[in-house]
Amino acid sequence: MAQSYPTLIPGLRSPFDQVNGLVYFGRMLDKIRLAAAGKLPAGWQAARGVVKGSFDWRCCLFLKLDYAKLEAETLKGDKTDAELLEWAFQHGRHPDDQEIEVWNAFMTKRGWRDAGTQRLNERLAEIGLPAGTVQTMFEFIDLDEGRLQPGSR
Repeated sequence: MAQSYPTLIPGLRSPFDQVNGLVYFGRMLDKIRLAAAGKLPAGWQAARGVVKGSFDWRCCLFLKLDYAKLEAETLKGDKTDAELLEWAFQHGRHPDDQEIEVWNAFMTKRGWRDAGTQRLNERLAEIGLPAGTVQTMFEFIDLDEGRLQPGSR
């Protein structure tokens, strides 16, 4: 049985959106803020933070960052997203431009001819769409959240 589609969550940006050149980081901050405000769907709670394989986990691993500390810093509410990224660089690691380019390429292509393809096809089936409707998990997220129409990319 297909789940409700699209999943509209005001205040949750696309994973493609960048904070100072880094994809996904801003979306993770949005999820932290929305969860604290009780506006993130209950089913999404399990995939937040350090759940192995989640994009939050991958981002924290890439930055060598403790998710709980990032969450606490974000919820203080006194920093912009760019300032939170700088904080993350100071409390984790600061990747160079080449590493960020590789990160962005990996993340934006996840699900395209790699170990994530099966999960992408499972997620498409969950919302009643055939395999191949989109090619990457980022595209799936945008499709599922109403920012992308099937066949438009």
